[in-house]
Amino acid sequence: MNLKTLKTNIYTSLILRFALVMLMYTISRIAFYLFNLNSYSNVKFSELSYMIYGGFKFDISALIYLNLLFILLHLIPFKIRYSKLYQKIIKYVYLIINSIGIIINNSDIIYYRFTLKRTTSTIFREFQNEGQIFKLMLSFIFDYWYITIFTIIQIFILCYLYNKIKTGTALIKNNIYHIASSLALLVLFAGLCLAGMRGGFRHSTRPITLSNASKYTSSPDQRAIVLNTPFSIFRTLSKKAIKRYEFFTDDEISKIYKAKKTNTNTRDSITNKKPTNVVVIILESFSKEHFGFFNKDIKNYKGYTPFLDSLCNHSYVIQNSYANGRKSIDALPSILTSIPQIVEPFVLSHYSGNKINSIASVLKDKSYYSAFFHGAPNGSMGFQSFIKQAGFDDYFGKTEFNNNKEFDGMWGIWDEPFFQFYAEKMDSFKQPFVSAIFSVSSHHPYKVPEQHKGKFKEGKLPVQKSIGYTDYALKRFFEKAKTMDWYKNSLFVITADHSISPYLEKYKTTYNKFSVPIIFHKPNSDLIKNDSISIAQQIDIMPSILSILGYDKKYIAFGNSIFNKEDNYAIQYIGGLFQVLDKDYLLQFDGNNTTGFFNIKEDYFMKTNLVNQNLEIQKKYEQRIKAFLQEYSNRMLDNKLTIN
Repeated sequence: MNLKTLKTNIYTSLILRFALVMLMYTISRIAFYLFNLNSYSNVKFSELSYMIYGGFKFDISALIYLNLLFILLHLIPFKIRYSKLYQKIIKYVYLIINSIGIIINNSDIIYYRFTLKRTTSTIFREFQNEGQIFKLMLSFIFDYWYITIFTIIQIFILCYLYNKIKTGTALIKNNIYHIASSLALLVLFAGLCLAGMRGGFRHSTRPITLSNASKYTSSPDQRAIVLNTPFSIFRTLSKKAIKRYEFFTDDEISKIYKAKKTNTNTRDSITNKKPTNVVVIILESFSKEHFGFFNKDIKNYKGYTPFLDSLCNHSYVIQNSYANGRKSIDALPSILTSIPQIVEPFVLSHYSGNKINSIASVLKDKSYYSAFFHGAPNGSMGFQSFIKQAGFDDYFGKTEFNNNKEFDGMWGIWDEPFFQFYAEKMDSFKQPFVSAIFSVSSHHPYKVPEQHKGKFKEGKLPVQKSIGYTDYALKRFFEKAKTMDWYKNSLFVITADHSISPYLEKYKTTYNKFSVPIIFHKPNSDLIKNDSISIAQQIDIMPSILSILGYDKKYIAFGNSIFNKEDNYAIQYIGGLFQVLDKDYLLQFDGNNTTGFFNIKEDYFMKTNLVNQNLEIQKKYEQRIKAFLQEYSNRMLDNKLTIN
């Protein structure tokens, strides 16, 4: 490539250089789509073209924010800006800032597969306690070498083409006229920059946010194509996440939805001489897609979880079960405190300091001891701090395990030895107890211990080999637990933190992208059922456990017990929209209006939007989401997440 050098005035060179980095972002957007075709296989060319067109607005906004200093250095009304040294400074400001921007933007080409959304500013708080963060980054750089090479090529092209745009000398020699014209152009460009950052020229236009990307898509998950990562980070910095809703009066909302719970089910009375222990197992990335049990409709599909598939045949399993968030830090509040992720993770929100109740704190009134286990380095993901806030008595992590020979080199202690440690520690606990464990091994870079190499079958997704290993670790855990006194008198609850980018077609829909298992297992009991009627979500786990135990006091939970047969449905926040779903319909709500309404029974892949076509049915789902949002936001704002 040997292009001729273009010599032009300083304003034209500014525009051309800005257009050059815009081109890089458009190339990145196309790459983002191509490398994530698994998630966007149904996108038509015309739809993709429209999303690329819509992306220009978000690229302009992000790149003005990133390049404010670079733009200002072009616009100052003094002739020093034409000097060689000054132009050299401008060049390095441009290349450094925009190279960082390209790296951040391209990182989501891969990271999207784990979160199914563009990275936001919460990333800085999510990984602030990760001692292995640089090692993890290096792993990503080498494991996804093709994205690294792609990014390096982009930066090289950016540098090469920048050098082909040269700034000439000042066109106006008279100093007074030069300053006057430069000031006028500074004002003009300042106005253009302001409009670009806001996303429009009209004074009534509100600054564009992540939700504006929906204008260019046919479904919320496609917003990631329209957006870019720097924009997503800028627009979520210091963002106040929750506003107060007043859709209903207190009397009206009490008839639709209540966060204050009182159990009526008394399956296992908690006043028994020997109350039931509770063991909650949270599995990293264990989407329902990996199970044979949940996919019997797919011919010859065996899955990657032979032990869990077998356990499901002796458990209470909900076929229609969902996560409430997309990240590991969303899972703990949802599962252990019945607080879902709405807009941003609870633990990273302005309201993370609110007083909360949890499965541990409410059972403390019944003399339950509580402990949480996570094989990662202590403090990882902020779990240790949250567990303390949730009222757990003890935390056991990599430090307490105290054997670095079993460290996987990245995330924590291998699941097999750590699950053995978990069983042994519970054997030392005074009963009754409630414990929870969060696995770590089914995580990028998807390795298994050396002694198990080749033992677990490779799948269509890299994670599935690691899924097989963790399933084996669970088998070994249950084999050991069965020999211990506490086992027969324990309720096991098995779920996942979140789903991941799917391979099977049935999990590629917005309806099914949050699918995770929710399994209740009690040895030698009648708690056995393959429930295809109920809808369950992570925030239902705590009230369901308390219902099984016959807990007889009031508490706050945003979910419902599946055993009390209350109106059951799932709530999620995806792509800037609040979503409510059950077996029949899915409704999407932007906080003010319904934007999507789909008949899941007849239109599983959500191709036909039925907004305002059947208002009677639509109103029922609108009431659900509005009542939930009002109760959630007002309790969060007023710090009323506990009874007292």
